[in-house]
Amino acid sequence: MSDTSTNPPENGAAGAQQQAPQVKMNVLAQYIRDMSFENILAQKGSTGNAQPDVQVQVNLDAKKRQTENQYEVVMKLKVDSKAKESQDQLFLMEIDYAGIFQIENVPENQLHPFLLIECPRMLFPFVRRIVADVSRDGGFPPLNLETIDFVQLYRAELQRRQKAQAAQGTETQGQA
Repeated sequence: MSDTSTNPPENGAAGAQQQAPQVKMNVLAQYIRDMSFENILAQKGSTGNAQPDVQVQVNLDAKKRQTENQYEVVMKLKVDSKAKESQDQLFLMEIDYAGIFQIENVPENQLHPFLLIECPRMLFPFVRRIVADVSRDGGFPPLNLETIDFVQLYRAELQRRQKAQAAQGTETQGQA
């Protein structure tokens, strides 16, 4: 009786998987690039227990660094908190949080989504903590951001770009 598990097939999926190089990602550094927090409620001299309506905008940016296989990924958050009933501004926070990543063995056609999905996923827990600490230190209950679906965010940005290109193409054709 022969044992086929000790002799993997020469050609096939198992052989291809063994030859594929392992993706490597290292976070070399992470830091606050820019941050502002404005406690507008306190500036107006008001206090109160207004029920907040919080809006969070997220933008991502990635660029190649001069060092081989290194990339800088920046997550830009804008947190806008207003009172639900009066729509008076409570606070405004903006933070640009960056990470420098060493990334190896990611195919070129998969690098863009990797940089804008996997890298922000690694940075997010640190950004969440900073937002909670700063909002608490600013005199409000700590704001614990909900988990961001970076895959959905990436897909939405691709669709937005495709629509913009289609609209631009339509305008150019109409002018010709």
